[in-house]
Amino acid sequence: MRIALTIAGSDSSAGAGIQADLKTFASHGVFGVTAVTAVTAQNTLGITAAAALASDLVTAQIEAVVSDFGVHAVKTGMLANAAIVESVAAAVNDLEIPFLVVDPVVMASSGDPLLDDEGLLAMKTELLPRAHAVTPNISEAELLSGITISTEDDRREAARRIFALGPVYVVITGGHATTRGGQVAEPSDRIVDLVYDGEVFTEYAIDRVAGRHTHGTGCTFSAALTAQLALGRSLEEAVPLVQEYVAGAIRYAPGIGRGAGPMHHFWRLDIDRAGRL
Repeated sequence: MRIALTIAGSDSSAGAGIQADLKTFASHGVFGVTAVTAVTAQNTLGITAAAALASDLVTAQIEAVVSDFGVHAVKTGMLANAAIVESVAAAVNDLEIPFLVVDPVVMASSGDPLLDDEGLLAMKTELLPRAHAVTPNISEAELLSGITISTEDDRREAARRIFALGPVYVVITGGHATTRGGQVAEPSDRIVDLVYDGEVFTEYAIDRVAGRHTHGTGCTFSAALTAQLALGRSLEEAVPLVQEYVAGAIRYAPGIGRGAGPMHHFWRLDIDRAGRL
């Protein structure tokens, strides 16, 4: 049994965070274990409350599952503050955890902050040097790189700057509306995820799926990538499979909630059942 660890916050709506990660792992046939960093009260309209856990408790969770099960890959999501970021980086290093995927969660899709400024700095200096891959969207790539992304050349320059922070791969996802000189642009009909390995830029494109039920896309993308790495696939093999999975999860979203609702993480099971009827 392949095992993946998610180190992230709890989302009470179960569309993102730890809950989305576990569903994504399970949908890929990977056993998921967890280290909860924070608890949030949220739904499809936004976050109403949040509280971070003590960093030593986060470390204890990581040590507990790794010492017993071992893990084949790990991802991070909401880390809340610098103390937790530093504790996670130390645990990844001390326990020699392979294939760290960093989803640099800084704010929720609703705009609620999920990482403070000191935490962002710690992520850049302590966590990214230990990462196999980092998966920012456009806004997160701007924060990590320090530049505004208005053109494709800007996105590539941002990838270079983020790569210089230490990860093996930079994956700048294109699912969110891109920015144009600080303004939000209309999304195109194609999603293009950009991968940079320090030498070569590779673009992976897929048709955009229409729909507003996209809560947790960043968490789900990074969790699916982590699951694929745990299964033994290379990042280059994994990205198209991850894109297909996320697109299906949006296409078959259950349509619940009054805002940006959750996706359907087990959509393949429904397709399989329908095919057998």
